[in-house]
Amino acid sequence: MIEVEVHQQLRAFLREQGESQWPHHLTLARLVARALRLGRSALIQAVPTRSYRSYRLGYLTPLLLWPEPAILVAPLAVQQRLLTVELPRLRRWMPTPKSIHQGDRWPSDDFRGLLITTPEAWLGDRLHNLGQFPEGIPTVIEGADDLGLWLRQQLTRDLTPGDWDQLMLACPLHNDVIRETRVQLTHSLFQRPANPYNCNLLDETETHPLAHLFDCLASQALPQSWQQFHQHFQQHLSQQDHLLWTDLARPQGQFQLHSQPLDIPTLAAPLWERQPIVLIGEAMDPEAEAPRYRKEMGLGDLTCIQFSPNRQTAEIQLYIPENLPLPNTARYQGALLTELRRLLTLRQASNQASSGPVVLLINDLPLKGQISSILAAEFGSRVQVEQTCLDDNSILVSGWEFWQTHQGVLPLPGLLLLATLPFPSLENPLVAGRVAFYRARRQDWFRQYLLPQCLRNLQRAIAPVRESQGIVGLFDTRIIHRSYGQQILAALSPAARLNYLDPQLFDDPAATV
Repeated sequence: MIEVEVHQQLRAFLREQGESQWPHHLTLARLVARALRLGRSALIQAVPTRSYRSYRLGYLTPLLLWPEPAILVAPLAVQQRLLTVELPRLRRWMPTPKSIHQGDRWPSDDFRGLLITTPEAWLGDRLHNLGQFPEGIPTVIEGADDLGLWLRQQLTRDLTPGDWDQLMLACPLHNDVIRETRVQLTHSLFQRPANPYNCNLLDETETHPLAHLFDCLASQALPQSWQQFHQHFQQHLSQQDHLLWTDLARPQGQFQLHSQPLDIPTLAAPLWERQPIVLIGEAMDPEAEAPRYRKEMGLGDLTCIQFSPNRQTAEIQLYIPENLPLPNTARYQGALLTELRRLLTLRQASNQASSGPVVLLINDLPLKGQISSILAAEFGSRVQVEQTCLDDNSILVSGWEFWQTHQGVLPLPGLLLLATLPFPSLENPLVAGRVAFYRARRQDWFRQYLLPQCLRNLQRAIAPVRESQGIVGLFDTRIIHRSYGQQILAALSPAARLNYLDPQLFDDPAATV
């Protein structure tokens, strides 16, 4: 069986290479080989780490040894790593005749190798029936933590300023109503007060002119972008199941319109039935059976495996002060600054002051600006706001999205500080729109949307600190006083809980011998 061959080849390779970063390579390899052989889908959660996702050897080996065609779906940054590092290492050890192609479509009808493609190409083909990939081919998807984001991006329809010009060219007899609608929308949208997210949901003031425009153009052949947006727009008017919003470029006086379906599980469910899939991620769901994630993605019955972090090598020190005010109170900012000053001062005085930058994550945009300004006044140029050029003495102030995007190329933090729990902000119009969709259907919007997203963000954000078994400070007492706090603490496990600051907290015993 392929499982035996994969196990033997990978074990010999690991012994030769001295690969010891991750202890579950062989188990993962056998699971993927079994999924390929049986054609049974699987969901595998690996340990969140940053060591170049060392678990990749565990799925590449069975893909190379599998005698039938297969597809690997991965973002371009991952593909670059695979093609320049992992795959050449494996091919030198096990020179299989399997052909490897990189591209956005199936090479040929008789191709029996491995095709590496992007989520955009594969999902776009599956969602829109483009016919670029044959059905029934076993498919491995790496980075499945972001699968929901990829699906939403592929299902979004946009109208840019250039699309209005294209519409006027396509429908010259209706230029007056097109121009009038654009002016109405511009006037209405820019009357709205500015918000930090530079976007707003469309209300009746904007949807009514659009509906009138589409009625006037009912007999016209519309450009493709307008056809796609119109389809979403009509579905939203009848079912209220789409998110309609606009991005504003106030200095240019321009706007873009966007439409995105909200019922992702219903739209995604048919995709997984067309071929066996192996979903590989790091923090898809705190539970091994991934019930929330599977419901969110419309996944049916499949094998679910979760590799838990090793307490001996991945335990963090978790500092949670118990007497802080709640984040939505007036006293929170002052209390947060007091805690930050204490931690930064203790670390500066320790013998670990140069063991990596300090990273402070704040998702509240006004609070992030205020805290970074105050810290910059006290600590000078050490304070950097969402910059990637850091040294060991830097203090990076960042939002969660920036940190998750760039943490793979930033230095390992010596201290990671989390101002608040990373719940999506209800002040963000897009988050508010998704919550309204759950509410309208009498669904638990907190436990189905906000809490799973928070847990996923937390687990991925602290992954770099696990490698050094470093210190994480969390300054949100909701984790103590709210019923969901235990779920969050469980997601942060393994962690040694601290509720006070010891002056020797940052001292390295080896440095004092």
